[in-house]
Amino acid sequence: MKEIRFERRIPVRKQVDVFIAGGGPAGIAAAVTASRMGASVFLAEKSQCFGGAAALSAVPAFMRFSDGVNFLPGGIGREVFDALYGSSTDFRVIELPIDIEKLKRIYDDMMVSSGSDFLFDTRLVGVETANGAISSVILQGHEELFAVEAHTYIDSTGDGTLAVMAGAAAEKGDISGRMMPATLCSLWSDIDWKKALVIVGEDPDNRKLEEAFKDNVFSVRDTSLPGMWHLPSDMGGGNIGHVFSVDGTDEKDITKGIIDARKRLPEYEYYYNHYLEGYEKAKIVSTGSQLGFRETRRIIGEYVLSAEDYEKRASFDDEIGRYCYPIDLHPVSPGAAKTKYEENYLKGYGLGNSYGIPYRCLLPKGTSNLLVAGRCISTSREMNGSTRVMPCCFITGMAAGAAAALSRESSPREISVRTLQGKLKQMGAYLPGVKD
Repeated sequence: MKEIRFERRIPVRKQVDVFIAGGGPAGIAAAVTASRMGASVFLAEKSQCFGGAAALSAVPAFMRFSDGVNFLPGGIGREVFDALYGSSTDFRVIELPIDIEKLKRIYDDMMVSSGSDFLFDTRLVGVETANGAISSVILQGHEELFAVEAHTYIDSTGDGTLAVMAGAAAEKGDISGRMMPATLCSLWSDIDWKKALVIVGEDPDNRKLEEAFKDNVFSVRDTSLPGMWHLPSDMGGGNIGHVFSVDGTDEKDITKGIIDARKRLPEYEYYYNHYLEGYEKAKIVSTGSQLGFRETRRIIGEYVLSAEDYEKRASFDDEIGRYCYPIDLHPVSPGAAKTKYEENYLKGYGLGNSYGIPYRCLLPKGTSNLLVAGRCISTSREMNGSTRVMPCCFITGMAAGAAAALSRESSPREISVRTLQGKLKQMGAYLPGVKD
């Protein structure tokens, strides 16, 4: 492959206590928390809004905020919940639909009022390191390159991009490198919800798939259909259609995948119109601006949270929160046999049950001033199927932001975990095993 040498001098625009890459739920939680604790913060978001998968990929629902008894992503997660749904809403509901535009405004208001500095349309393109410490990051603004220097850096990109650029080790997918499929989520109109909601069962949208397969409705035999959510204003939010064999860190795969997804969505419109009650006149209004990826990298940290920890509802001396979403692994190929986790998903995790998330999962091995938060924290592949969802991202993001603020005079590895836990509890974190 032909190569060229590209070299230039660029300005250092910002010098702050904390730099954060990514403005999804983890990045928002980290930035707002660190700013409120007195740290100077700069966050770079590659799109033109906050919100991550909910805003950009049109993911239609938040997964569970509660173990059926306790509100788990307390603090930042509770603020978002109350602003979006109202403080009197039953937080024990398993899945809650997302008003995307309202959520964007909530995030805007939280970031502005916190005093966090941030820029949209700004992408991470490089990292400067020495002896495991990051000295600066290189960012591409709308037209110009510039650098930011910080004391502590937080990777909330979802893909672990900052961490990998800084030299952290990572894993992808299963033992063969296969990852869960992506989905191009969609917004729908003209649904008769009175008819559609009469149908109940484990997978009401799946009930006519076999018939449609026999009728050659679909070009891909995708036997898993998460389905449609009832959104505000009687719209529908479609978590519909899988795009297989797509690596969300590879632009060639992403390009091919999103074209394939858009091409196949009319097949689902036909399916809903002709096979399912209440959807006879349903129409696709729009799709997300980007594919929704369930899985890419998992950064290897000082502790790897595992399925065994999930099964035993583990607790840890250094836990920074607790969560409870069932392990949710989508099939890696069309028609693949269900895993034990798919079969157990609908059983849930048991009323009042949760598992702890150690602070060590936020500390990438071989680094000194870097934290990870959100989907890319240190877990096994199976456990990532639980920790990847948005309410858990609030938990790890808030913890990373608090740790970064506490490490202004030291490093994330040198702070007192007991002090961190105390700060988190003061903010509303659910840490029943931590004494006041």
